[in-house]
Amino acid sequence: MQDVRKLAEAIVRREGGYVNDPDDPGGATNFGVTIHTLRRLRPDQQIGVEDVRRLTREEAIEIYIEHYFTRPRIAELPEPLWATVFDMYVNAGANAVRILQRLLGEMGIAVSVDGVIGPQTIGAARRAFEMAPAHLADAYGIARRDYYYRIGDRRPASRKFARRRDGGKGGWITRAEEFISPRFHLTDAEHRARVAGWS
Repeated sequence: MQDVRKLAEAIVRREGGYVNDPDDPGGATNFGVTIHTLRRLRPDQQIGVEDVRRLTREEAIEIYIEHYFTRPRIAELPEPLWATVFDMYVNAGANAVRILQRLLGEMGIAVSVDGVIGPQTIGAARRAFEMAPAHLADAYGIARRDYYYRIGDRRPASRKFARRRDGGKGGWITRAEEFISPRFHLTDAEHRARVAGWS
């Protein structure tokens, strides 16, 4: 069984330290924990940018384990999905689950697309894993990569997260591909073709 703390530690390493990018809807962020998340988790406090800046690595890890893995019930999905869904849940909240639910629907397994891991989604994910045990995590990773590209299609300010200044793969794309088998990674030419319409 995977060590959830190690998964959370890896997410914190990917997220990095404090940033406050005006193009990021999350606002001030430290170790991937946004100011909005801290305000939601600490409703009795007046959370400001300095509180985000002071957040420790250990606090971020504990937040991730409790609020982004345990409470969303990721542990009840097939284990090969844990790392990628957990990582995406930190990055995109309930959209991580919606991506999975849409994928399950595309596989012919009826499931509501509501962003919640409940009995229906758990059962559907287990059936999908039985159907394609060697491919489900890759399929999810590819769906996740496509999700990022679609954000770039719709929101020009977010394109810098999917495409570097030199046109290569941006952080979102390389992050998604960390969870995809190398044979399914896009070549640099394929990536550039995908974003060719972006100004």
